[in-house]
Amino acid sequence: MASEVHSLEDILQRNIQGEELKEVQRILYGSPVKTLDLTKEIELLAAENNFEIKGYKVSANNEEERVARIVRVGAIQNQIIIPTDKPVLEQTNSIYERLRVIIETAGQAGVNVLCLQEAWTMPFAFCTREKHPWTQFAESAEDGPSTVFLQKLAKQYNMVIVSPILERDEVHQDTLWNTAVVISNTGAVLGKSRKNHIPRVGDFNESTYYMESDMGHPVFETTFGRIAINICYGRHHPLNWLGYGLNGAEIVFNPSATVGALSEPLWGIEARCAAIANAYYTVAINRIGTEEFPNEFTSGNGKPAHKDFGHFYGSSYVAAPNGSRTPGLSRVRDGLLITEIDLNLCRQVKDTWGFQMTQRLPVYKDLITKATQQDFKRQIVKE
Repeated sequence: MASEVHSLEDILQRNIQGEELKEVQRILYGSPVKTLDLTKEIELLAAENNFEIKGYKVSANNEEERVARIVRVGAIQNQIIIPTDKPVLEQTNSIYERLRVIIETAGQAGVNVLCLQEAWTMPFAFCTREKHPWTQFAESAEDGPSTVFLQKLAKQYNMVIVSPILERDEVHQDTLWNTAVVISNTGAVLGKSRKNHIPRVGDFNESTYYMESDMGHPVFETTFGRIAINICYGRHHPLNWLGYGLNGAEIVFNPSATVGALSEPLWGIEARCAAIANAYYTVAINRIGTEEFPNEFTSGNGKPAHKDFGHFYGSSYVAAPNGSRTPGLSRVRDGLLITEIDLNLCRQVKDTWGFQMTQRLPVYKDLITKATQQDFKRQIVKE
């Protein structure tokens, strides 16, 4: 952990000053986002419980016929607490207790919609291909222990919570899914969304456990706006992001678990590009730390057998439809990112750039339809 870089922002701030730093940040992050003032009590809670807290603000133009639609969005990144060879119940309870204080801090800071990282209730054990004990972490989306745990907090703090878990679908033959449960600010389960794209690369052996979703691209109408969840590997597929936009999403969360050697050059680009292309906000969340497993496993990249994925690099951030984004959280620390956004910016950007008006969906529909046929012939012109 000590050898890992804390964050890109930390390096920039230590080595560049004044107006030059502002210009570098403008080039990297677009229109500057403002710092969101957090109370001393909130900052003290974070310091006492050893997690990073950052707050930012994304504004929109004032309108005469629409009031500002201000929403505070929260994203939590965290590492697992105890070793992976401990009993399953001890592991989950330790994570609950760690997350409780961070979630409560988010609630006290006025967060309206909060999202946790992918498979937050467990180690990211899908690299191992072993079914036990890891499938014992699976639970019902509707009334499993993590849902019950979060329902109380959601209702207490009037906060929508997105809870990505390993789902056990008892109604359909006990099958497993990578699922995000949406819990309303009333405490009710509003619904769920599942992972549309499953990786088959390197150590990511997830298709051993679950397959691609059959639920499409659901968008959830909440008190605080229309939200959707593009789970992890789905961020590599532009049409997946498009699906949530076509269904009216205003905020799309991307709870993830990804390591530096594999994806870090892509991390700051994909969710931001999706926000621009679809005129909604994106919230990219990655876990942190290095998780070691009892038994060695092999992967599809030729590495010798090993016991860990590598370093999950955190760096969670929020991107806005105008191309701006917040700085990222740390690469090495638990963290809570709070971003106050104005949802009116979504329509304002659509009006400015006209991407939705000019996107030519019928043209792409015809091409995609043809490309799925066995007798498809590519449109290549030769001399």
